[in-house]
Amino acid sequence: MEAVFVILQACVVIGAIVLGVRTGGVGLGLWGVAGTLMLVFVFRLAPGSPPVDAFFIIIAVITASAAMQAAGGIDYLVAIASKIIQRNPRRLTYVAPLVSFLFTVLAGTGNIYFALIPVIYETAYRNGQRPERALAASTVTSALGITASPVSAAMAAYLVLMEPSGFSLIKILAITIPSAVVACLVTSLVQQRVGKELLDDPVFLKRVEEGRVEVPAVLEAKGGTGTDPATGSGEGTLEQPTVSAARSATATVTHVVPKGGATAAWIFLSATFLVVLLGLLPALRPSFPTGTDGALEPIGMSPVIEMVMFTAALVIILVRRVKPAVIVDQSLLKSGFVAAIALFGIAWMADTFISSNQETIIKPLGALIDVAPLLLAVVLFLVAGLTTSQSATTNTIIPIALAAGLSPGVSTAMWPSLVGVWLFPANGSQIAVVETDLTGSTRLSQVPVWHSFTIPMVVAWVSTVVAGLLIQLFVH
Repeated sequence: MEAVFVILQACVVIGAIVLGVRTGGVGLGLWGVAGTLMLVFVFRLAPGSPPVDAFFIIIAVITASAAMQAAGGIDYLVAIASKIIQRNPRRLTYVAPLVSFLFTVLAGTGNIYFALIPVIYETAYRNGQRPERALAASTVTSALGITASPVSAAMAAYLVLMEPSGFSLIKILAITIPSAVVACLVTSLVQQRVGKELLDDPVFLKRVEEGRVEVPAVLEAKGGTGTDPATGSGEGTLEQPTVSAARSATATVTHVVPKGGATAAWIFLSATFLVVLLGLLPALRPSFPTGTDGALEPIGMSPVIEMVMFTAALVIILVRRVKPAVIVDQSLLKSGFVAAIALFGIAWMADTFISSNQETIIKPLGALIDVAPLLLAVVLFLVAGLTTSQSATTNTIIPIALAAGLSPGVSTAMWPSLVGVWLFPANGSQIAVVETDLTGSTRLSQVPVWHSFTIPMVVAWVSTVVAGLLIQLFVH
């Protein structure tokens, strides 16, 4: 009979997540709270611990991010990324994914990637490259930046879960950053060989014939020939370069940086570096007596991150004279607030369910994980794909793995499996990339899980987990 009740409770949890995903936005978090209410009042489960620390870490970080955005700091970061990408057109498939990853790490949000999409596309198109290769790889690797950033929402949730075991922020980053870099390189290597060249792609040639896109001037200058989309033969010829096509070969994508944008960005980045430094050197943090023995222990990283990032937001406001009302209107603050609500509701519901069913769930799961530890990576990948929320997936699955006895190092190595958020084409970045690529090389299909992002996603997932499992052997 007990098993029946556990199954019913699990249905409530899964149902709340599914309905939350369908509702979208803050709906994910609200359905999570509604699920918690059901578990408490209908099934009489004791309420779990709401993720207060993780919630306020997210609020602190997004407040600083929004202040930076309002002062032009995001524009400054995008301008730098654009220059790096456009200076290396021949190695675009390698440079763009690394840049997308790095700037997501620095900003703590994948929203910065939206501004890089047209830069990557234009650089690839002007140089006669298949845009899908760099665009799809960069989209995927930007998600890896979330699990390697000390100031991302997912990291806030994960850090709170790891603190009781003493697995610090530095240890987490020591695994996730190098494993992600390996994944970026491996993904780029594979992606460089994906798809036909533009002049051999019937979809692109058909769009040229319809007048929807021009042949890049660099390909016109080579006097190349393409496959005729109607006959499938290789006798299709290219027209002479047009004026607009010739211009596209030399033009560059530029981003205007508001005055003071660099200052705002460096204030935010300095706060990020300070967080990492304080995590690396606990002696720099104030110590206070804990427990009955009165032993001194450094203050935890959760309040440190909150204090540093809130202060960074204030410094940006004072130095750049940003009006607080303007910060509230920034897109980063709105999206971050949605993430915080989603995290709060889902994590509270998951903790309520798990903590009340230790004997029924954790012991069997522990035995299963002992037999097949890699199961955690698969579960994280699939749940991330279904929920499209890295923070919610973290708070739903990681506590189960830890309670089942999986070591923090192994859990951390598999945590970047959250790259599964790209499993279904339900994210804004994916849709934006497909719409931006006028050549038609980046595309979706009638099969929901098979699209331009599938191959780089799977390659990044496997390579980052393998690299992480090897690296964690040296992280203690």
